[in-house]
Amino acid sequence: MTASDRDFVGALEKGLLVIESFDRTNSRMTLSEVARRTGLSRAAARRYLLSLVRLGYAESDGKLFWLAPRVLRLGYAYLATTPLPRLAQPILDGIGERTQEVASIAILDGASVVFLAHSASRRIISANTGVGTRMPAYCTAMGRVLLASLADADIRQFLHDREFRRLTPRTKVERDELFQEIMKARVDGYAISDEELEIGLRSIALPVANPRGQVMLAMSVSLQAARMTPAQMVEQLLPALEDGRRALSSML
Repeated sequence: MTASDRDFVGALEKGLLVIESFDRTNSRMTLSEVARRTGLSRAAARRYLLSLVRLGYAESDGKLFWLAPRVLRLGYAYLATTPLPRLAQPILDGIGERTQEVASIAILDGASVVFLAHSASRRIISANTGVGTRMPAYCTAMGRVLLASLADADIRQFLHDREFRRLTPRTKVERDELFQEIMKARVDGYAISDEELEIGLRSIALPVANPRGQVMLAMSVSLQAARMTPAQMVEQLLPALEDGRRALSSML
């Protein structure tokens, strides 16, 4: 056993796993459902859930469990300590003003992209997107440009380890096809998601690297599909994104 192994707190890992098991489609769950989603025994899941309730991170009516507002402290702590949203906000607002669409930044976290900031906009793109929202990386433009920054072996491992769900009739789910889309994003320097995440939604994204060439995040513009074709997005939106990338990259 190494020193790092001895320092690892398994109980903390499992407690966070229980918190992460809740999502939009599983906002209220029974003890059995939490155990199934986390792989914990019923007894272990019960202990962690009751501990979270006692600490104020979860609530229960005796049958169902759900997260309490106190969980927001965990996300706020990250947003309050990372400079990315603060640095990116005026740049995103500039892109939003220039394009009259919604600009965003996100990072890759496991199999998801996590939104960190959006431009101020009156245009409604999707009711399901806000700061902290997680979206699957495989079918989003930002996810594909971030995956494209990984080594080929890591990309293939990412695709091998997961099953992909068809979210719309246009969602690509075959591993070979997804690999080609990620490679295309690497060659082109940008990616487009054409109604793969949600019908009526298109996005174009590019990676943002620091001055040392390390990709740190992705920047995108999203819009209602009826407003522009993918070709028009490349022509009209990509230049604004590229200017925003240069500005943000110099600050990283």
